[in-house]
Amino acid sequence: MCILGASGSGKTTLLDAISGRLRLTGTLLGDVCVNGRSLRQDQFQDCFSYVQQSDTFLSSLTVRETLHYTAMLAIRSGSGDFFHRKVEAVMAELSLSHVADRLIGNYNFGGISSGERRRVSIAAQLLQDPMDLTSVDTQSKEREIETYKRVQMLESAYKESDIYHKTLENIERTKHLKTLPMIPFKTKDPPGALSKLWVLLRRVTRNLLRNKQAVIMRLVQNLIMGLFLIFFLLRVQNEMLKGAVQDRVGLLYQFLGATPYTGMLNAVTLFPVLRTVSDQESQDGLYQKWQMLLAYVLHVLPFSIMATLLFSSVSYWTLGLYPEVARFGYFSAALLAPHLIGEFLTLVVLGMIQNPNIANSVVALLSIAGVLVGSGFLRNTEEMPIPFKIFSYFTFQKFCSEILVVNEFYGLNFTCGSLNASMMYHPLCTITQGIQFIERTCPGATARFTKNFVILYSFIPVLVILGIIVFKIRDYFISR
Repeated sequence: MCILGASGSGKTTLLDAISGRLRLTGTLLGDVCVNGRSLRQDQFQDCFSYVQQSDTFLSSLTVRETLHYTAMLAIRSGSGDFFHRKVEAVMAELSLSHVADRLIGNYNFGGISSGERRRVSIAAQLLQDPMDLTSVDTQSKEREIETYKRVQMLESAYKESDIYHKTLENIERTKHLKTLPMIPFKTKDPPGALSKLWVLLRRVTRNLLRNKQAVIMRLVQNLIMGLFLIFFLLRVQNEMLKGAVQDRVGLLYQFLGATPYTGMLNAVTLFPVLRTVSDQESQDGLYQKWQMLLAYVLHVLPFSIMATLLFSSVSYWTLGLYPEVARFGYFSAALLAPHLIGEFLTLVVLGMIQNPNIANSVVALLSIAGVLVGSGFLRNTEEMPIPFKIFSYFTFQKFCSEILVVNEFYGLNFTCGSLNASMMYHPLCTITQGIQFIERTCPGATARFTKNFVILYSFIPVLVILGIIVFKIRDYFISR
């Protein structure tokens, strides 16, 4: 069967209706019968699969891996041989065996051809055991009239054929059967939620590990920022007249402002493709969008920990910050949190905003506002107007900055020039101990050290939960 029509005439909407994608809105009139049995609207998706016009895949996976993961998401796990045989059979049916171990790639570099990508899309749908397969493949306007004429000729010839008359006879015969054949629904034994999450985590991680540039970016972007600061300052001093406090405050300000931004860059670069894939596959019922989000969050953790340790190991000891191993551990933990928070906040925004560039701007503005209001480095929070003071408690920068200040300044003693009497009245010499700076910048922060850590890390699960809610809402609106 061929469906023709001008752009906007409703071809895709019709296919969406047939394949059960119009689940939450619209009025469908008429009946859909399979083997003489009427289908309810909520059963459409259990019978039909839908190959969309655009082919969206993870570019760093091979054809075989792509189809293998699809099968694992669609069918409850059996033997290892079961998935292998099923994938091999589908590839053989669609002439994909010769490219089974080639990367999917994308339209910008390498990979399989566009025709092969189209066949991979069909194979992914066939692995879900549909009774029927619908596909949309629109042509350019210049070819619409020519195509329409050719289809009319084919239609006229088909109506005169024996196959056409036999098909009508079979339909009529089915209507009068006493016992109607059962409806061939898709496989109704899908994997559990945890199994799907495990498959998605493996797929996302493997795709990232194949992208060497993405791995390097994740591991070294914080380090590159740290190297710039190292070459700029070389080493902090304890001499007040040589910037003992100012240099440390500047370093902490840079650390606090840069780590969320690098996390945001990771999400903006890597997640939009996964979001597009999840939008498509969730409509096929393979999983829900929030499961892809959670898989991305889990795969982020080890890379972020390694990147933060690499960055802090070089920066902390080279710059000569407080020379104690425990303090180094607190420093690393304090910087890991804003890096993760910046990335997870971006995920939440990407669930609401389609354009990654706009999401980038929104997260950057939120981070800047948090540093200005919450850190206390530019203005003491106690001296701010009440609305800004209240707002600071909703910023992770407030709690992270207090941790960093206490961790670096507690127990430090400063010198101030020579010991002659004239230097005792120098404005910079009013601070001789780190505790004095702590109480002036964030009073009581020493007693809140552990509490600040708990609050800082509570932002992470809150953002993950918020992201799940946002992607559930996204699922609702996309379904409409």
